[in-house]
This record gives sequence, C-alpha cells and structure tokens, in this order.
Amino acid sequence: MRAGATNSLVDVAGLRVGHARRVGHGFRTGTTVVLAPAGGAVAGVDVRGAAPGTRETELLDPRNLVERVHAVVLSGGSAFGLSAACGVMARLADAGVGFPVEGGVVPIVPAAVIFDLGRGGTFRAVPDATLGTAAYDAATTDGTIIAAATDPAANAPATSDAAVNGGGAAGVSGGAALGLPAAASPALHPERSPAPDGEAGAGVACHRGAARGSVGAGTGAMAGGLAGGTGTASAVLPDGTTVAALAIVNAVGSVLDPLDATLAGARYGLPGEFDHLGPPAPEEARAWSPANTPSFNTTIGVVATDRTLTKAQCGKLAAVAHDGLARAIRPAHTMTDGDTIFGLATCTRPAPAHDTLQDLLAAAADVFSRAVADAVLSATGRAGAPAYLDVFPSALRSRP
Repeated sequence: MRAGATNSLVDVAGLRVGHARRVGHGFRTGTTVVLAPAGGAVAGVDVRGAAPGTRETELLDPRNLVERVHAVVLSGGSAFGLSAACGVMARLADAGVGFPVEGGVVPIVPAAVIFDLGRGGTFRAVPDATLGTAAYDAATTDGTIIAAATDPAANAPATSDAAVNGGGAAGVSGGAALGLPAAASPALHPERSPAPDGEAGAGVACHRGAARGSVGAGTGAMAGGLAGGTGTASAVLPDGTTVAALAIVNAVGSVLDPLDATLAGARYGLPGEFDHLGPPAPEEARAWSPANTPSFNTTIGVVATDRTLTKAQCGKLAAVAHDGLARAIRPAHTMTDGDTIFGLATCTRPAPAHDTLQDLLAAAADVFSRAVADAVLSATGRAGAPAYLDVFPSALRSRP
C-alpha cells in the first residue's frame, strides 16, 4: 500500500476540494467544500456524536430516494454555519447541476458543522452563504488560487485555498506567494501553514494537493487544547483502488498517546509519512497540561473511494472511518461532540469483490486516523491553542 500522488482526498479521481476562511474583526472560522464529479457521487453518512449539526443526512438513508450527492459542505459556525451550504447549492444550481425535477434541478448538498463559536472574539461571527460560495469558487478553480476578497458586511478578509486533481502550486507559501519581501514570510515548521489572514506575519499557504492545517472549516478548530485544523490522507491499495479522507479536527478529546505524547493517529502512517517524528522529550510531555478545553467540539469529515459502492456500503465506509477517528482521538463520540463522517463513492472503478471490500474498509479506518494526525501536525498555533510542535518541539527528529 502507498499514498496517492498528493496524499489527500483529491487523489480520488473526480473529487475537488475548496476552502475559504475568515479571520480578524471577530472572525476565526471557515468552510470547506468537497465537490463530486459530474453526475454526483453515491453517498452515505454515519453520525456518532451526541450533538451533531447536520443538513440533508436523512436523504442518505439507503431506504430514501436520492442516490447521489453533488457536494458535501464542512463548516465552522455550529448550526449557524449550515447556511454556508446555501452558497454552494446556489452555485451548483446556476451550473445546472442537481437532482432533476420539473422546472429545473435541486442540488443535493449534505453538510456538517463544528462548534467554533467565539474563537475569533465575536460569538456570531460565523460562516454564511458568501463563504460557501467562496469555497465553491476555490474548488472550481484550476490549480491553487491565492486571493483575498473583502466581505463589506463583515469587514474581514475571506481567503480561499483550492485543491484539484493535478493542481496545486508547488513550493509556494506565505508572503512569497503574495509577492511580499522575504522578511514578511514567517519561519515555521515545514508541516505548518502560515498564520491565517489577520494575524501577525499572516500569509496564504499553497500546497501540493489539498490545503491542510488552519484552513477552511478547520480555521478555528481546537483539539484537546492544541490547535486543530484540516487534515487529509490517501492510500492506493495493491489492486489500484484509492481510498482517501479529509478530517476537520475539533475534538474535546486528546489527540496524544497517553504514554508518550506522540500523535495517536501517526501510528497508522504509511512508511515515510511520519518518520520525521518521534516521542517528545519526557519533560515536555510531563509539562503539557491544557487549560480548560472547550466543552463543545466535533470532528467531521469525508472518506471516499473510486470504487462503485451502494448507499448502504457508503454508510459502512463512513462507519468504519469512525474507528479511525476513535483510534486518533480519546475520548471520541462524546455527549458534546457531533462527530459525523460522510462516505462517498465516485464509481469510476467496478464494484469490489468481498475480499476487496474488506481491504477497502480497513484502509478507510487507517486513512482517517492519518488525516486526524495530519490536521493537528499542520495546524498553526495561536494564543490559547498552541501547535503540536510548539508544545513538543523535540518530537521533530528531522525535516520531512
């Protein structure tokens, strides 16, 4: 087994990912959209947390009418943030994409949200349809875009980062991407994106494949007292099947191994993926005592494959991915988490035989664990939510 070309969700052919974030003037939040290929993707969902914020999940019950979805929206803003899906839905409808009905189409856009209210200082500074539109536009732009568009109503910058198959700007990051002098680009661990717009040394980071870290729905995320964020990973099975995940990690539970403070999800990494990390110094592990972690959280995400699956099998794919979530976060699925995972099948490869399906499901759990670790490792630290390598600098054994 190996990682796909970008080690991200867009390694599943046909999927596109876009992120939009708003930071400053009371905001620290964002939205992520996963766009299905033409014709949609078969979808299922599994909700395990006791406090979910979701939209259109009942449609994904195998007993119900709709077979395919046209996008999945992951967003900050708690229940307020579900309105971001309206912007994505409008864009799809304008493009003529949706479930056909008399007089037009109705785009099918399930969504789930994390609780990040007040992380930027203002409780009601939340994603809206405008931010959903920005995320959609990022996903439909070839390559990676670097842009800041001011929302006059919010008076805060909305920054978009896109990832598409074969796209992405290689080796461009921070102030250099914006044409700023070298001094404007902060020195950071290679896993981490520069601080989101509105912070000191702010810049926009571009990566091969899907953007990761403090972008999109993960902009205001926290994970057991550390900075949470957006993470992604992929795997290509020996027969060529691709399985990939994208996780928005905003957990009340710890993402650390209780024995040595390593990232729990990194245990499931592929050869070379996390080899540059090791257990942090014991004194660093002993010193870590997070103060009053938020009581409302949620980890959400998407797991996808290029195999042909039924709605029921997509639901099982999402269910098994929750095993990966629980391996990487402890505890998971609590009364104040809304942990929700969507399963997608793009159906570009044939339906799997029994043994192949078993292998696919096992890989789904592992890629979600890896995506959780990637989110925490890639996140940018801030006041009250330090990055993993800020707290445990000795864990970095070598440059990746």
